[in-house]
Amino acid sequence: MKTNKIGILGSGVVGQSLGSGFIKHGYRVMVGTRNAAKLSEWNETAGENGTVGSFAETAAFGDIIVLAVKGSAAKEVLELAGTENLNGKTIIDASNPIEDTPPENGVLKFFTNLDESLMEQLQNAFPAAHFVKAFNSINSAYMVDPPFESKPTMFICGNDGNAKKTVIEILDQFGWDIEDMGKIEAARAIEPLCMLYCIPGIRENRWTHAFKLLKL
Repeated sequence: MKTNKIGILGSGVVGQSLGSGFIKHGYRVMVGTRNAAKLSEWNETAGENGTVGSFAETAAFGDIIVLAVKGSAAKEVLELAGTENLNGKTIIDASNPIEDTPPENGVLKFFTNLDESLMEQLQNAFPAAHFVKAFNSINSAYMVDPPFESKPTMFICGNDGNAKKTVIEILDQFGWDIEDMGKIEAARAIEPLCMLYCIPGIRENRWTHAFKLLKL
């Protein structure tokens, strides 16, 4: 049994999928939400290692935090979680800066630009936390133990080496090849992978794919 406790901020499909995945791999999990009723079914199936709480309770519980909310709500949710509960902790950032407007020919619109990513904004707002980008460009159904013929690639970045090491260990356990793209500025390139990933899904309802970096 892992000693790490995982606090997941977000009760949507991404938060629930990752919560179940962490429990499957032996972690204790709390999922944070504004509406506990939304997680009643998940809570029933999660077993003794899965619980539900407020954002602040979840952030206090977790040795590692997962941010799994809409990008437009990310800063507010972290504020509700409490700076004191985030300081010094690894935050796996699965959020994307998607605008609440329709896509154009299958292409999502972002409220950021290529000079500053959402994760950079969040890191600046919570400087004592250690953000690592991951899980932002894959179907939630394939985030844990992806069932492809070969291991797909998860692109990550962040400023803190120890935090990235922690995330790399989790991703390896979950069945991923990992490409560390360096410091936080790389999120400017990683976040838009969500756009590319979603085009086949939005246009043709094809969501059964993943990215793979091929190397000689």
